[in-house]
Amino acid sequence: MPRNRAFSEPECSAEYSADYSVSLPSDPEHGVGRTHEVTVRSSGPCLCLPRFMRLTFSPESLENLYQTYFRRQRHETLLVLVVFAALFDCYVLIMCAVVYAPDKLAPVLAAVAGLVTHVLLFILCKYRLLPERVARRFLPYVLWVLILAQIFCYLGLNFSRSPEASDTVGWQAFFVFSFFITLPLRLAPIVLITAISCSIHTLVLGVTVAQQRQDALDEGTLLRQILSNVAVYLCAITVGIMSYYMADRKHRKAFLEARQSLEVKLNLEEQSQQQERLMLSILPKHVADEMLKDMKKDPSQKEMQQFNTMYMYRHENVSILFADIVGFTQLSSYCSAQELVKLLNELFARFDKLAAYHQLRIKILGDCYYCICGLPEYREDHAVCSIMMGLAMVEAISYVREKTKTAVDMRVGVHSGTVLGGVLGQKRWQYDVWSTDVTVANKMEAGGIPGRVHISQSTMDCLKGEFEVEPGEGGSRCEYLKEKGIVTYLVVVPKQPLRNGINGVKLSLASSRGGSPPLVSTKERNGSLSLAYISPEEPEEPDARVRGTLECGEDDGEAVNPSFPNPRRRLRLRDLAERVIDASQNEQELNKLLNEALLERESIQALKGKSTFRLSMRFIDPEMETRYSVEKEKQSGAAFSCSCVVLFFTALVEVFIDPWLVANYVTFVVGEILLLILTLCSLAAIFPRVFPKKLVAFSTWIDRTRWARNTWAMAAIIIVTMADIVDMLSCWQDHRGMGNGTARPPQPDGCGEQPKYYSYIALLALVATIMLVQVSHMVKLTLMVLITGATGAVNIYAWEHIFDQYDRRRGQQSTSLLVPSKYSMTAMIFIVMLSFYYFSRHVEKLARTLFLWKIDVHDQKERVYEMRRWNEALVTNMLPEHVARHFLGSKKRDEELYSQSYDEIGVMFASLPNFADFYTEESINNGGIECLRFLNEIISDFDALLDEPQFRCITKIKTIGSTYMAASGVTPDANANGYSTKKETLSDKERWQHLADLADFALAMKVTLMNINYQSFNNFMLRIGMNKGAVLAGVIGARKPHYDIWGNTVNVASRMESTGVMGNIQVVEETHLILKEYGFRFVRRGAIYVKGKGELLTFFLKGREKQGSFISGSSVTLPHQVVDSS
Repeated sequence: MPRNRAFSEPECSAEYSADYSVSLPSDPEHGVGRTHEVTVRSSGPCLCLPRFMRLTFSPESLENLYQTYFRRQRHETLLVLVVFAALFDCYVLIMCAVVYAPDKLAPVLAAVAGLVTHVLLFILCKYRLLPERVARRFLPYVLWVLILAQIFCYLGLNFSRSPEASDTVGWQAFFVFSFFITLPLRLAPIVLITAISCSIHTLVLGVTVAQQRQDALDEGTLLRQILSNVAVYLCAITVGIMSYYMADRKHRKAFLEARQSLEVKLNLEEQSQQQERLMLSILPKHVADEMLKDMKKDPSQKEMQQFNTMYMYRHENVSILFADIVGFTQLSSYCSAQELVKLLNELFARFDKLAAYHQLRIKILGDCYYCICGLPEYREDHAVCSIMMGLAMVEAISYVREKTKTAVDMRVGVHSGTVLGGVLGQKRWQYDVWSTDVTVANKMEAGGIPGRVHISQSTMDCLKGEFEVEPGEGGSRCEYLKEKGIVTYLVVVPKQPLRNGINGVKLSLASSRGGSPPLVSTKERNGSLSLAYISPEEPEEPDARVRGTLECGEDDGEAVNPSFPNPRRRLRLRDLAERVIDASQNEQELNKLLNEALLERESIQALKGKSTFRLSMRFIDPEMETRYSVEKEKQSGAAFSCSCVVLFFTALVEVFIDPWLVANYVTFVVGEILLLILTLCSLAAIFPRVFPKKLVAFSTWIDRTRWARNTWAMAAIIIVTMADIVDMLSCWQDHRGMGNGTARPPQPDGCGEQPKYYSYIALLALVATIMLVQVSHMVKLTLMVLITGATGAVNIYAWEHIFDQYDRRRGQQSTSLLVPSKYSMTAMIFIVMLSFYYFSRHVEKLARTLFLWKIDVHDQKERVYEMRRWNEALVTNMLPEHVARHFLGSKKRDEELYSQSYDEIGVMFASLPNFADFYTEESINNGGIECLRFLNEIISDFDALLDEPQFRCITKIKTIGSTYMAASGVTPDANANGYSTKKETLSDKERWQHLADLADFALAMKVTLMNINYQSFNNFMLRIGMNKGAVLAGVIGARKPHYDIWGNTVNVASRMESTGVMGNIQVVEETHLILKEYGFRFVRRGAIYVKGKGELLTFFLKGREKQGSFISGSSVTLPHQVVDSS
């Protein structure tokens, strides 16, 4: 099955196959998530059907749920059966009232009693006043008994003195067929009760007629009449079974669509929540919402913007915490890169747990961790929380110190003030903060003391005496603090929890001797904070509560689900997603959720006055009506085959009545051939591999064209009707010929002797009419009026003499007054037509309701999927796609490390050293926002370069202030070049092509900045450092994933930038030797001192002498390249 099946319109292969399954993958692209399989088996309790038609769902619990759903769907059709019975009572009353006599009192009273009973049943069922168990188990059988009793009352009280084997056969056939289309029972019970009804009716008629005519009984005639009755009943039962089977298929398809949509929506919602959690762990919600809003804008609106979009917000009264690992260099020499990253991952994941409740982690820079309290939601105790965080971090580092036996410690600095928070650039978004106060906080950490929390005067003022402090003398350790005259303090670690502090804060930090350090859990209760110990192994889920605060704006803490914009709906998908976490192992729970979803769907009145016109039932929206009109219905072939069945039994009845009528055989053969042609044409679109392509195309055109579809349906019914009319007129011609002595010898038991059966044949034509699918009720009404009018005209005018003779013959045997048969048969057909029209409206209402449900389900899935795609776009713009996919696959533990080693990677750092002089927080610059807007333009232009084909193997890692970090060759499942060729098969020049591309990128950045300077009259200059070698790429912490690269290669590249010269690209000797082979020009700088590395020989990269940077020798000359004239 294709992976995108879950998001296409469900096409149930059950329509014309016995065994099928619907597999429901949650993710169309990656196939992740839970998958359920629903199987429909070709075995079941309906033994009356052929084996290929016996359908049940597997497992059995799903079948039981479907049967419950099916009974609910047929509850309204039970009301239709009550209406049918009431119309029959009205027919009896009219027939008795027209020729009323004292002996008509009994049938009138019986009809009135039946009418009152049916009206009461209608009211009880309509308003669900009966107990559900009674209505479900007993009401269908009660209705069956009532209808059967009514038919026999009418038969016994009206025709007892002159019974005929054809009496009430039409009504019996009508109700037999009605049981199949209305009763909320399984097929086997319906077949059983209809067989009992027909057997009793046939037996009663046969015995009664035989007893009344003992002296003049014509056994041959009676046998042919009985066989004709049986043929009429068999036709009604056969077509009824087909109608039941078609309805069952249709409801099973709707049921599977509901189940599939529920699973898909649950899976999409679950994945959307994963994406949202991941997104909100990297970005604050107000920034993420603004990004989503801009992503959904029309591209033309974005083109009208003068500047690139910048998401930057000013936050006042916050506390900034910087923490650095002291002794990290010693630790680096003690551990391998993998061990070091694993250690940092575990440590920073614990810091993230500490910060989960009241801190917003901003970024991890190597061994430096910084976060902010009071952002995005203001907190009065922001300074207190930050100091508690710092003290807990100092305590947590002791675990590392004991484990590694090294002198590592934490140096923490805290400063309070104002920050500008947001993201810069258009790729690899990471939330960051800028301001002078951020610089001060950084210097507070740099001027701090290991194992202590170093705070500024502004933070001290916010504490209001909450902590004991001592002079910090930060100016003696940091020149910046001394120049700015910032007074600093060191927090004294409290020996006991503080009491009566701000908001009742209590602090308790226990020793972690001998094991993993306890972590601090913060829980808000009535505005106060309490800190308790939670070991790292304990399951802790603050995400829900964190998201509760992040997803502010809803007082009840319940987020609006994008798939259901109506907040007042009963069944909330988010609740379902939480309840169905283990649904793959708990089928019963999923079925319960499905039942709730179905109940909710059924409780919504889909077809209201605003949706459709009251009379025509067409949708008011023309586009919706067009979509409905082209909706494909796979059961059209089965509907046409019903016409073939009706025509067959019609001919069979006429053979029993008058086997010498030649017209009957002619109309049967011609009609069956024409109907088979119509049926095959309708089946061609369903089985395109079986039929010729031209026929399939023609069949598809009929299905999708309303007028052609209606014409095809009308042709089928006209064929059935004309066969009956032609036979009636042929019989009339023979009968008239007998009177003139010019026709065939008179037959004592010809068609003229039993004229009622031709009206019963017209009734069967009405049955064939309502079996049509994809035909509106107005077209069906037109066809039924045609059948009724034609039959009535023949009965009343052409067959007047035949019916009069028939009535006189019956009158000789009875003194009871009866309505002339030509009128009673026409009235019967008219009442049946009204009944079927009422049912046709009901069927069309149900079909349109199911269509609206299907559209609604599709729209809901589209909305959820669209939200998921937007979230995914955001996530993949914050993390590399393969990394985001790893974290969205399943829930990760906070300490779980995702890493991948690369042997040959290029790393680049590019900074704007003179941006610090450009940045001011004066009012003319809107507190620094306009300066950052200019920096955003620069970074955005650098990001735009990455979209160029020649830079496809370069990945932006992050920005650090005004420093841009990128790497080449960090592509998953490929070599350093980003090609799929194995590394061993590449030459040295091909292997390091990505490094040459990175050098070209650095030179292109310089050209880009030069153009920006020219347009803005500025003089910014880049200072770039590059290096090549092995790195470890990965993510620290699953709670707040931070993608980065580590290793000696990264450290040296950073030192190349920091020790470089503005306007130049500095590289070490090894990088110089490789790039020299690609035609880059260098100037030797000489040996410089690099912290931790000693003296290193470095070179300045000046440009290129050769054309092109591609392996294929592209002739494209970049702006910085110099064409070699030689």
